This record gives sequence, C-alpha cells and structure tokens, in this order.
Amino acid sequence: MITRHNPARPDEVVGTVEVTTPAQVDAQVRAAALAQVPWARTPVAERAALLLRAADALDPLLDEIAELASRETGKVLADARGEAGFAVAVLRWYAGRAAEVMADRHEDADRGRLRTRHRPFGVVAAITPWNAPLVLTALKVAPALVAGNAVVVKPSPLAPFAAGRFLAAVAAVLPEHLLGVVHGEVETATALVGHEMVSRVAFTGGDVAGRAIASLAGRSLTPSVLELGGNDPALLLPDADLDDAAYERLVMAAFATSGQVCMALKRLYVPASRLEEVVAGLVRAADRVLHVGDPLTTGVTMGPVVSAESAARVRGLVARAAEEGAEVVEIGTVVGDLSHGHYVRPTLVLGAHDESPVVAEEQFGPTLPVLSYDSVEEAVARANSGELGLGASVWSADEELAFEVAARLEAGFTFVNTHNRTGMALHAPFGGVKRSGWGREYGDDGLLEYVQPCVTHLPGAFRAGAAGLSASAYPST
Repeated sequence: MITRHNPARPDEVVGTVEVTTPAQVDAQVRAAALAQVPWARTPVAERAALLLRAADALDPLLDEIAELASRETGKVLADARGEAGFAVAVLRWYAGRAAEVMADRHEDADRGRLRTRHRPFGVVAAITPWNAPLVLTALKVAPALVAGNAVVVKPSPLAPFAAGRFLAAVAAVLPEHLLGVVHGEVETATALVGHEMVSRVAFTGGDVAGRAIASLAGRSLTPSVLELGGNDPALLLPDADLDDAAYERLVMAAFATSGQVCMALKRLYVPASRLEEVVAGLVRAADRVLHVGDPLTTGVTMGPVVSAESAARVRGLVARAAEEGAEVVEIGTVVGDLSHGHYVRPTLVLGAHDESPVVAEEQFGPTLPVLSYDSVEEAVARANSGELGLGASVWSADEELAFEVAARLEAGFTFVNTHNRTGMALHAPFGGVKRSGWGREYGDDGLLEYVQPCVTHLPGAFRAGAAGLSASAYPST
C-alpha cells in the first residue's frame, strides 16, 4: 500500500493506493498488447478524434485534478491548475498534428518508387515523475496513443492521485485496456520495463533511476526515451536589458515549484561589473513575486519541497556553501506558519566556487548560486562544465548575439531572454544532450519517438522495361 502525505501538512493523508504486483503488471501489459492490435489498424483520424473526446472529458475535472496535484506534491494551486490545463492542451495538440506528421511519404520518379509509412511500436511503458505529473504524463500518453500504441503508465509513488485521475478520464473514452495504470516503486517498475511485451520505454526522472531503467531496457534491446534532468545555466551577457519584468522572470525561472523543475534555472552567471546590480534586482523582484506558504492559499507562489529528505538535502547544500565561505541571502516573503511542512526558505548563494556541490550538482530545490564572470568565453566554458546538458538560457539586448552564444552552449534547449516554463512551446522539441538523456518530447519530434519508419522500395533499375543492374553493382544515389 502506498500512502501519500501532504508535504505542506505532513500529518494529512492525501490518499492511499494499492501496489501493483508483478503478476498484475504482467496481466496489464498482456491486455494492452491485445488491445493495441486493432487500435493500430484504426485510422489516425479516428484515434485523434478519441483523444479530442478525452480532452473534452477532462475540461470539467481540471479543478479537482489540480487540487489533488497541489495536495500530493506541494505545488501551488494556481500552478497545478495551469499544469492541468496545459496537459489537456497537449492532448489536443497531438491530436491535431497526427494526420500530417504520420502521413505516408511517397516518391515515384526515375530513380524508383519509395514509400515510407509509420508503424507504432506496440506497448509503451511510461514511467512518470512527481514534479510535473500531469504534463509529463500527457507528453508520453498523447503521442504514443495517437501513433497507434497502447500505454501502461507507472506514476511516481509521490504523486499517484492527480495522474491517476487524469489517466482514468482518458482511458474511459478509449477501447478497454488500451491505457493502463500500475502503482509501486522499484519492483513494479522493473516488472513493467522488463516485460517481454513492452516495445518502447519512456522515462522522466533522476539520473540514478534513469541508469537503472536504461540498463533494464537494454537487456531486451527495448528502445527508450529518457529525460534525466539538468543543472541549467543562465548567462546574462554584459548588454542584458534587465527591467522589473526580466528580474521577475529570472526569479520564477529558478523558484517556481520550489525549484523542483528539470529545466529550472540552477546557475546564474553575471558579468562581474553588474553583480551588485543584479543581486539587488533579484532581491527586489523576489519581494514582489515570491510568496512562500501553504500552496492552497491564494497569493502564495511557492510551497514546500516534496519531502523531508528533499528539504534536508537542499539545506545541506546551502549550509556547505556557507561553510566554504559563500554568502547566503534569504529572499521572498513568508505567508503564515511554515514550521510544520517541508518548507525551505528560498536563497541566493553568492561567491560559491564552481566545485561546490550547490553549483556542480542539480540542487532541485529553492536555492540559486549567482556567479560572476569576467569574459563571455569564460562564462560559456563554465556553463558547459559538468555531465548534464538539458536546458540553458542567454539574456541579451542583441538577439543575434544571444543566438550566437546559445550555439556554443552544450544544452538540448536554450532559451533567450527567459527560462523555464515561460520559454516552452508545444511545437518546440525538448530534450537533453550529454548525460541528460536522449530522445525528445514536445513538437513533431515527440510524436515521431513513438513510431518506426518502415520503407518499401522499388529501385528504378528493376521496374518493368528497365535495363536493370548487374548483381555486383552498387545502387545509385
């Protein structure tokens, strides 16, 4: 049995859910595999129409789902409501794109006849995290389903309820067993990912779990899509135009969802000549927009972190930086009594060295190291240090310069003059380089992750009446 407590009020039980046994996982996957066969033969337009019906069914449930997400994760209610609405938008977007993206491609010319069609994998195993349980579920389920796959989802045990409610509403309009849900931790995930009838794995989460998932999938040569987080840098170039709105974007880029976002701003590089100005601007902006309190309270913009363990880890990173000589500046305002939940006061860390864990590691919590640099070349080199390469941002009044510097950063997605959710777009593929994973979500690329291109080719040399080639000849280009 999984029991989930509210991180804002740890004595409050949000709910309980039964752990799915390996035998039950086996039954779910086998049922999904049977349901997938006729689903794959269903025309794309019909599959898309059912996805749109699911989106319509979800619309009246968004407030209920958002409150569940807020209570189980500590996400601010307005943020959770926005996430729920965006998850529904993901369903509609992929329903609208499927026919064009998955259309057969034909070529018929002198060099031959070529047809490329897109074939679904079969059963997709989706392992989703707690920090954005609705969007990161929708980004796997929507493209996989409209592409003709069946899906079995294992939500995080830290956030099983909002995702479960979301998935139940989608499954209710689909053929039976096409979309399944299992609950549990390592044993359940192992049974799902390692199942012989799973043909594709999609995972978002931490590095340790990602390595285990990739290793397990690799034993069966099951292809995967992995997004494993990042230690995202932001480079403020010397000419960056930082008005109040820009400072507020910077603050929320780092501290929205208490910093527990894969593409959150986690390292801020500032020209040495502007360091004092930038720190003052961040502090003032935090006073305006960063209000820490119970996530169900109106006006609160930052709640607790997800667990006592997470709180202890973030506090430890900040304390170690202070012991090493860094200055810690508390920012934002406190709303109400924070003594009973897993709250961590948001901080800026000034003067930390690059090897300090608060800089070198993904903090995944409400603290931001602010680091000075003397040249853009130095800033780029320091931003590119480390094994992770998910997101980054460049801030400049010169758009061309910003794009030039962005091209030098080792990141899968680089924002310009913003960072985090304000810079995302459904049409823009998102994913990492280096140890931040492989594959892409969002955009047409996110749909193509769930199909295999299959080709039928008749070379021009072997069409009726053609001269043909000798057996030893190489094909023409």
